[in-house]
Amino acid sequence: MNQPEPPPAGVEVAPGVRIIPSALHFSFSRSGGPGGQNVNKVNSKAELRLRPELLLGISSTTLERLKFQQARHMLLSGEMQIVCDEERSQERNRQRALERLREMLVKAQTQPKIRRKTKPTRGSKEDRIKAKKVRSAIKQQRSAKFE
Repeated sequence: MNQPEPPPAGVEVAPGVRIIPSALHFSFSRSGGPGGQNVNKVNSKAELRLRPELLLGISSTTLERLKFQQARHMLLSGEMQIVCDEERSQERNRQRALERLREMLVKAQTQPKIRRKTKPTRGSKEDRIKAKKVRSAIKQQRSAKFE
């Protein structure tokens, strides 16, 4: 008898990418963003830290691409840091940080197109030469000597 597979461990942070909840480290502090007097009283700024190596379902090339693309979010300890303080509420900033992580992962998952060198077409070469000849003729006329 076929038994259903157990659900994969962790929380899905991007399509096909999961992470164990204990690997997401949130810390909260006072924000400089919007909130009026609330800014001085409530810890609404969310800071998410995680180790990219703990992401499940991500290939090594995608992981390297993520580290390269998001180098400014990488700390010397190897952790990735995402800070969000745009919203007034701590929970919305927490959700926003997770959304940013998702956007970063989706961007890293897309394979960059390989650039292939192309040769200029015959028509474009002819156009270039024709334009040069026209320009040359204009300059020749300017320097015409009168006798």
